[in-house]
Amino acid sequence: MNTDPCVLRVGGLSVHVVRRAIKNLHLGVYPPNGRVRVAAPLKVSDDSVRLAVIGKLGWIKRQQGKFLAQIRQPEREMVSGESHYFLGRRYRLHVVKHRGVSRVVFRPRSTLELHVRAGMDAEARERALQRWYRQQLRELASPLLEKWQRTLGVKIAGWGIKRMKTKWGTCTVDARRVWLNLELVKKPVSCLEYVVVHELVHLIDRQHDEQFLAVMDQHLPQWRRLRQELNSAPLAHVTWKY
Repeated sequence: MNTDPCVLRVGGLSVHVVRRAIKNLHLGVYPPNGRVRVAAPLKVSDDSVRLAVIGKLGWIKRQQGKFLAQIRQPEREMVSGESHYFLGRRYRLHVVKHRGVSRVVFRPRSTLELHVRAGMDAEARERALQRWYRQQLRELASPLLEKWQRTLGVKIAGWGIKRMKTKWGTCTVDARRVWLNLELVKKPVSCLEYVVVHELVHLIDRQHDEQFLAVMDQHLPQWRRLRQELNSAPLAHVTWKY
């Protein structure tokens, strides 16, 4: 049986199929655009996968409709009055021109003040805001990673933050390294914690199989609700999925 990922066309849909050493077939629809993915046992044929997808076409279409209706932010111009997100809440950007080093002043009730030099273009202003976001995410994620390594009995060699276009987080199991998407700083802390737990559990089980789900259920019973909350939050102009 060929275990290489493949794409099947079913009822006008592109279905991404991966085969693994699992007992049951798992079908999922993922944001931002409703990508359909099937994890199938090694012995399940393409025809059987097609039948499973056909049986779920109505549900798949409904899920895709939800994602397509999801709020998306317009392209950022980095000017006063724009909406920007931090920890699941929306804040107004207020650009303050000064002569010093670029910095962000957080006004918890309403505003992100971006202090920049006169003449800085939108890209430079965005880089300044991203640096602040990165610092905040590092401060939030570090204690969560320490807590859940102790709880799960695992140990990572290191972790980092980067902007990713395809996932909220990832774990390189062999290197024992976790990466978190910088966009997580815009989501509630509970969603960040879900991603941290999800990636660390991969050090116990590489696959999204029954054992993986059992460990998630044991240690973070509300993880499905948190995943839904994460994926229903407003998307950045550059879209992401998990």
